[in-house]
Amino acid sequence: MTAYSLDAHLARHAASGEPSAAEVAATITLLAETGLTIAATIAEGPIGASLADPVGAANSDGDEQRGLDILADERFLGAMRQSPVALYASEELAEPVLIDRDRTLALAIDPLDGSSNIDTNVSIGTIFSIRTVTGDPEADPLASFLRPGREQLAAGFLIYGPQTALVLTLGAGTHIFIHSRAEGGFRLASAAKEIPSKTREFAINASNYRHWDQAVQLYFDDCIKGGHGPREGEFNMRWLASLVAEAYRILIRGGAFLYPGDRRRGYGKGRLRLVYEAHPIAMLIEQAGGLAFNPIDPILDVAATELHQRTPFVFGSTAEVSRIARYHTLPSQMADRAPLFGKRGLLRA
Repeated sequence: MTAYSLDAHLARHAASGEPSAAEVAATITLLAETGLTIAATIAEGPIGASLADPVGAANSDGDEQRGLDILADERFLGAMRQSPVALYASEELAEPVLIDRDRTLALAIDPLDGSSNIDTNVSIGTIFSIRTVTGDPEADPLASFLRPGREQLAAGFLIYGPQTALVLTLGAGTHIFIHSRAEGGFRLASAAKEIPSKTREFAINASNYRHWDQAVQLYFDDCIKGGHGPREGEFNMRWLASLVAEAYRILIRGGAFLYPGDRRRGYGKGRLRLVYEAHPIAMLIEQAGGLAFNPIDPILDVAATELHQRTPFVFGSTAEVSRIARYHTLPSQMADRAPLFGKRGLLRA
């Protein structure tokens, strides 16, 4: 029996009568098709072109670019020239690209998330956010992106791993589609995915422990104490350094992800970008019944002030993310501790 397809899902959305629904559906179709070409290139690995090597340049935010970063960006921008997208904003570009001022959509994209893992065969992906054009896209191309995340029309990511998958929300639940080589196209694997509300698993880069705010250190300490600590249970820790891989795992089996700000130079507000990483992941997580904070306030309520703005980011199972927020706002209530540190945690100036 043929599974429900992405094409059918998008056709149903296009016919819904919602504003810009047909345009959003057409854009996602092109994103999915382009993603398959990226997946095919990645699958060639070192026997294909040398796309894992640094190219001696940095992207708009100072991160070292690899050949595949640039290739992915070029392919997605090329595809969007055939779409209803007026503005294209990418991690790899300093400013948005105006494609056609008369079109209605603005796309923010991380063309290749986790690119440092290209040569290690760890899952990497593409993250995207679709919004309505705000104001005059030619006179003020940034205006469409400097908006709260709740104004997103759709969000998702493609993950290139053992399976090529598309995780998508159109604002009514989070759906997972897997590309079927046998049937062709993307087929529904999980409809209206629900993240388990409780978890015994968290993801954080523990090598940065000495740089963390005290709230994060205490949360980490309580988890690794396991059954001998205030959590009274054993925890597993994960860290893949690939946002899409971490998010996919949490959507499938629950968990919590933390990328806090810390005391290292340039890391005071974390490293993940609000507009084209945190906002779309947060929409997917909330639509799956989870939470996504910064770590005190919901990420989707926050509007960026610049395109490549960074943010601390915590997301996942509701009970765990709520607990992490309390470590920042109510530290004296966490286990038997005195209020030794301030109330504003990672957002403290």
